[in-house]
Amino acid sequence: MDENTAHRLKGRFLKAGHLIGLFLAMTIICLPGVWIVLSSLRPTVEIMAKPPVWIPRELSFDAYVAMFSGVGQGGIPVLEYFRNSLIISVTSTVIALAVGMAGGYAFARYRFRGKSAIFLGFMLTRTVPGIALSLPLFFVYAKIGIIDTHFGLILAYVALNVPFTVWLIDGFFRQVPRDLAEAAQIDGCTRWQAFWQVEFPLARSGIASAGIFAFLISWNEFALASQLTRSTNSKTLPVGLLDYTAEFTIDWRGMCALAVVMIIPALTLTFIVQKHLVSGLTSGAVKG
Repeated sequence: MDENTAHRLKGRFLKAGHLIGLFLAMTIICLPGVWIVLSSLRPTVEIMAKPPVWIPRELSFDAYVAMFSGVGQGGIPVLEYFRNSLIISVTSTVIALAVGMAGGYAFARYRFRGKSAIFLGFMLTRTVPGIALSLPLFFVYAKIGIIDTHFGLILAYVALNVPFTVWLIDGFFRQVPRDLAEAAQIDGCTRWQAFWQVEFPLARSGIASAGIFAFLISWNEFALASQLTRSTNSKTLPVGLLDYTAEFTIDWRGMCALAVVMIIPALTLTFIVQKHLVSGLTSGAVKG
């Protein structure tokens, strides 16, 4: 066997090993999601079986029928929870992106006193887990009367997401050369026009990445929402999962069905913006 043939065989083996490794990794990552979907379709007996039943013997959509047929008739108000989650997540994401774009652009383009210290302070706020903030926020919100409101959760999620969006968008604006905006201004654009027509399109992938992550954080957050909401007027889907728990029993199939309902919008949004998301994650966000 000559050297070129050996080199080609080695390359094929490495590629095959790489693909097998990716397949195994994706299988491990996707297994919990697949298990949730299957558990929402199988009888409770199979869910609780020991040893576990890997291949369902019977599939049924009864959990989904029961979840939506009981709406407005004393059942779990899934539609209200879905509406609350959508309003809170979308609004907090839009506000966090607006603040993140302004802050990220300022940190990337301007020099001012205490810039590094302020940026570090922003990042340190992300080291505090949400559950640690739930009790202080509860007392503050109770004092000012915004417990169990959309506004209260939106405010909390904006504060939670702004440091991350500022950091991520700052990194992408640093990848955009200053010369492009300066050239646009020389050609007659105002500073605002140079931003929207030149810099913003080049950093759009990073902004989309920040948006999808901010949305997912707000959509899936449980610790703060469970403390700051009380009624169906403001409860979100993660908190709604608790409605399937009773004093002595847990409706695992119904809980899994609601979890699938939660997953679908997140997957749909990720699929819609996947082009920007992938390019955003691979093209930059490296601080210069």
